[in-house]
Amino acid sequence: MKMVKGLFLGSAAALVAMSGAQAADLPLKAKAVEYVKVCSIYGAGFYYIPGTDTCIKLGGYLRADATLYGSSNYNAPAWNGAAGAKSRLANNTIMYMRQDINIDTRTATEYGVVRTYFDATFNWGSGGSSGGSTGIASGSLGVYYAFIQFAGFTFGKAVSQFDTPWTGYPGNNTSFLIGGYDDVTGINQVSYTAQFGNGVSAAISLEDQSAYLQSALYNTSGLTLAGFATGVYGTSSYAGTQIPDIVGQIRVDQAWGLFQLSAAAHQVRASYYNTALETSGHPSDTWGYAVQGALSIKNLPTGPGDSFNITATYSNGATRYVIGGVTGNSFAIYGSSNIGYQSLAVAAAADGIFAGTSNLNGTGIEKTSAWGVRGAFNHNWNPYWSTSVFGSYSAIDYNGTATSLICGAPVAGFTCNPDFKIAQIGTVTRWTPVKNLTLSGEVMYTYLDQSYGGTLALPAVAAVAKPGAVYEFKDQGVWSGNLRVQRVF
Repeated sequence: MKMVKGLFLGSAAALVAMSGAQAADLPLKAKAVEYVKVCSIYGAGFYYIPGTDTCIKLGGYLRADATLYGSSNYNAPAWNGAAGAKSRLANNTIMYMRQDINIDTRTATEYGVVRTYFDATFNWGSGGSSGGSTGIASGSLGVYYAFIQFAGFTFGKAVSQFDTPWTGYPGNNTSFLIGGYDDVTGINQVSYTAQFGNGVSAAISLEDQSAYLQSALYNTSGLTLAGFATGVYGTSSYAGTQIPDIVGQIRVDQAWGLFQLSAAAHQVRASYYNTALETSGHPSDTWGYAVQGALSIKNLPTGPGDSFNITATYSNGATRYVIGGVTGNSFAIYGSSNIGYQSLAVAAAADGIFAGTSNLNGTGIEKTSAWGVRGAFNHNWNPYWSTSVFGSYSAIDYNGTATSLICGAPVAGFTCNPDFKIAQIGTVTRWTPVKNLTLSGEVMYTYLDQSYGGTLALPAVAAVAKPGAVYEFKDQGVWSGNLRVQRVF
């Protein structure tokens, strides 16, 4: 009996030992997998970040552009530089690629939704002149939006409260349909938006003017014929910023469309009469302003999803609210002539004009007025094809004193009037063979109606290979076109 009991206990001990050895070889039990859950409260594409109550959405697009007879990888019209000169220095076909990535997060709190939004672009493109790039450098990184929204406040880089939801794109692809405000790449701001229900809202904002909202401020004492030939009316003399632009907006956004009124106050502040010497003094600071009305009508009787978008803008001392975005301040387009070497249309947009080398002979700032109308009709032929017809009209007016400051020596001996108008009309047709993949072709005509007349002997402009000669001042028109393939995800 003792022998049987010993064998039994020994066998049990051996089994225990073997089980322990085998258990040591087994992996530890894995934790339960926490699957990503759909967050439908904020719309399609949102998911809960595992382990949190924050929802996130990733999106973006990839775009390939070919600009046909434009002046930059932004598909600008050939209205300045080598392209405006129509010389062999210009690249008439420009390729441009962009990858956009955006991240949208939202968290419900007792104070409302806390939202962050980030949008970055990776760009690669050729440039607006031979052997180099302009506008966006090849291989550059850009940050369009980066903001936090909380309890009605917006902090960071976002679309201006002055702007419309369609920014500078009522129906166009080109970034150069002027005639209204355009900050599609966002502007630094601190703003507050109040919602009153039924689609009615109001906003007030402080916005950074240094990057996008300062047009030229010329001291005409530095005006030269060489600069005049390129649309530069003197020494650029904007001072550093002191007060951000103060912007207000009232909007009604409902099923039928949108109506919006916007206004902005803009400080115009010169540096010094002699930019290299602070003891030379400076003109007194002044304030400019801009106002805008916007209207969008949706679901027109012409077809499902059709729309009409239009804005009308006026500014005084705040020209970038009419000719803004990535558009420059100077225009110079050459053409044929039977009088001089060639014809030339010159124009410059400026917030103001002054003159002088010190407080002893300096003038005050003469502000420039501008107005513009911009809009588009968008029609869907069927679920796969759509066409937009768009256009704009912009005008810049220099008062009598500003005109006299520009048209003195050395710019004399011809009909001198710096006022100008720019008219644009274009169309784009889009084909969407599958969801979120769009191929489009666009063409636009731009006409620069300048007010100079007669002829003037101008010096050589080496940057665009134009010789010193007699040029006839004459209105000019240019065509521009664009082919685009874009995949949104």
